[in-house]
Amino acid sequence: MLPLRGILGRKKGMMKTFTPTGQAVAVTVLEVGPCTVLQTKTLENDGYNAVQLGYLEKPLHKLTLPEQGHVKKAGVSHGFYHLVEFKVDDITAFQPGQVITLNDIEIKQLVDIVGCSKGKGFQGTVKRHNFRRGSMGHGSKHHREMGSTGQNTFPAHVIKGKRMPGRMGGDRKTVKNSLVMDIRPEENLLFVKGSVPGAVNQLVYVNCK
Repeated sequence: MLPLRGILGRKKGMMKTFTPTGQAVAVTVLEVGPCTVLQTKTLENDGYNAVQLGYLEKPLHKLTLPEQGHVKKAGVSHGFYHLVEFKVDDITAFQPGQVITLNDIEIKQLVDIVGCSKGKGFQGTVKRHNFRRGSMGHGSKHHREMGSTGQNTFPAHVIKGKRMPGRMGGDRKTVKNSLVMDIRPEENLLFVKGSVPGAVNQLVYVNCK
């Protein structure tokens, strides 16, 4: 097994599976890997030990010239849509051009899944912060508005962190201690219990404990 704490994948959707006792469990299906090593960074040259992984093939003609040179240096004939670094303790186990799959890393019973939540655009305080609405009478003029910000001559400005309308969603989220229900290395599939942040086909990080 390679000394790698995480790997890249993407969310494929949700389904229902059954435990040996017959209990129905909702699981998220993740397509994990294969990832390609593009660069290794050492403590002597870069100040830290890390490995750069590429995920999801991208045609070479869609890359810029510096990007083409980067992948060709690793002996790869195509690019990648996602390049992510993972810090490692032993860098000698990795070589540029090496392909990493689920068979090469140790997936324990509990993993952390990092993804980006679905963006919901600009929202008001009722949806964004669960504010209560005002009176629905015709003359109230205060149905779903946030109301006063509570400031006067002093301090004469809105306090930082005030819950107000704004952009909602699209944030980096981590689901800790997701239970691994099944692993299918031949299909690059990982089944974890419960939901995972993000939309279908969105990039996720699987962090092994």
